[in-house]
Amino acid sequence: MTFSWHLLIPLACAFTYVTAALMFKRAAELGVGVWRTTFVANWTACLAFLAIWLAAGAPVVALALYWQPALAAGFFLLGQSSMFLALKHGDVTVTTPVMGSKVIMVALFTVLLNAGEMPLRWWIGAGLSAAAVLLLHVGRGLGSNRHVGRTVLLAWASASCYGLGDVCIQKWAPGWGATAFAPAMFGWVGIYSLALIPVFSAPLRAMNGQAWRWVGAGSVMMAVNNAGIVLAIGIWGGATAVNIVYSARGLVSVAVVWAVGHWFHSREQHHDPVVLRNRLIGAALMLAAIVLVLV
Repeated sequence: MTFSWHLLIPLACAFTYVTAALMFKRAAELGVGVWRTTFVANWTACLAFLAIWLAAGAPVVALALYWQPALAAGFFLLGQSSMFLALKHGDVTVTTPVMGSKVIMVALFTVLLNAGEMPLRWWIGAGLSAAAVLLLHVGRGLGSNRHVGRTVLLAWASASCYGLGDVCIQKWAPGWGATAFAPAMFGWVGIYSLALIPVFSAPLRAMNGQAWRWVGAGSVMMAVNNAGIVLAIGIWGGATAVNIVYSARGLVSVAVVWAVGHWFHSREQHHDPVVLRNRLIGAALMLAAIVLVLV
């Protein structure tokens, strides 16, 4: 029986993602705006990966191959923009569990694009994760949020785009090397993000210190999150396995909001016993999915 130690990386990323999401949600409440948040987050990640590229020694890659990280970057940016829009219109405890459907999209795209093998236990894990996502989401008192339909749709779109991007990384990164593909991809993300400047709600300099603290800290946490997921897939492959473990963020989002949501000025802490029961069952299914992949 072999333990896949590298899958502790996406498990840790589940916590960094939820922390970043709560920070971005607070930034949105302070009027930062989706596109300024996206720009700051993307350039933070771009500079972080540039440091990785330089530390590893910038490799020489044929220019004819740069369309690969460019395409993966496009999917990433679409996924990220959809996620920020979902956080703007809805709650973290709705957006994050629904984005757990990413694991199903990764499994589907892996097969459709012939990007790797899918052991039966991964299919079972993906199914359990999807069931857990449903239970984490059902019974939340959706009537309290008139934007829930839009939130769910945006979160699902984000999961699909992120999933397709992950499969592209799994398919193409081995030919580059993870420390080459990921920086190239996020370099493209930074370039694409320049197109967001004309649609900013206000210039970056108009943001006050409080807004900068939340969006800045969230961007650093999200950069760490992105580095963990992209490098885990780029180095070890197994995008589906990584995302099954990463889908624990749905459970983590509920636990963190209940425990310390007030630190982020969140108002999502109040739920009825039905929600607690569903989410306890969802937690058990999520744990079963993670064990199937880890061991």
